[in-house]
Amino acid sequence: MPELPEVEALAHHLREHAVGRAVTRIDVVSLSVLKTVTPAYTDLRGREVTGAGRHGKHLDVECGDLHLIVHLARAGWLRWSDDLPAKPPRPGGKNPLALRMHLSADESGDEPNTAPRHVGFDLTEAGTKKGLAAWIVADPAEVPSIAALGPDALDLDRDRLEALLTGETRRIKTVLTDQKTIAGIGNAYSDEILHTARLSPYATPARFTSDDLDALFDALHSVLTAAAARSVGQDAARLKGEKRSGLRVHGRAGLPCPVCGDTVREVSFADKAFQYCATCQTGGKPLADRRLSRLVK
Repeated sequence: MPELPEVEALAHHLREHAVGRAVTRIDVVSLSVLKTVTPAYTDLRGREVTGAGRHGKHLDVECGDLHLIVHLARAGWLRWSDDLPAKPPRPGGKNPLALRMHLSADESGDEPNTAPRHVGFDLTEAGTKKGLAAWIVADPAEVPSIAALGPDALDLDRDRLEALLTGETRRIKTVLTDQKTIAGIGNAYSDEILHTARLSPYATPARFTSDDLDALFDALHSVLTAAAARSVGQDAARLKGEKRSGLRVHGRAGLPCPVCGDTVREVSFADKAFQYCATCQTGGKPLADRRLSRLVK
């Protein structure tokens, strides 16, 4: 799932490549992706892309006084192209394409008497479990999931983080991934933050010491800013690989921890899993896993 660093990198890519271009056409391949009816998606046509930003893990494509808000969910992605097909795509079937936005091309470099180029981006989603969502709104706060967001992870200072965690009895892994508490962190970077902070995913924030809070705050900012720095400026197609290359424990079950050499372990749930290092984070004690057959020993 794209998280804060990747969404920030996609927004940066759009600021570099889409801002200043006009929307010439939108192809909606999957109607279920659009969560709003008014304004209509056709209302974006002719509007200039004036900016691109982020609200937690939501991407915001600004088109004058309207916003195309996108949540990429677990398997969604934005793919930029300097040569989109001119022919409208067919809806339905197993096509991962959900929405295509055509933008005006810079014709200055085109050869005379050639067909105009179609530049823009596709919103795609792999797999059968669809969660990709798009809204067209005048104010991003009209999107319920944006209105409910907690403070952005990179906007937190140490005191604000302490205030959020005071009296918190949920597991820290759950807290970090709750967008209503802290916006922008998902499964992957919460694993990385907790590993860097040397905290158990099952630790209870209400019991944290001052040193624990210091470690968590430092890890949260260092992990996210480093990931964003690696991602921003990368071609959109390379972002997923860049994310994987920078991870120390997430997605690395069975491999050695790069800090201590112990085997990275995994706890699995019905539809997701997280990874951790017992030596670095839990005093050498493995955490209970409901699916023991998948426990890395």
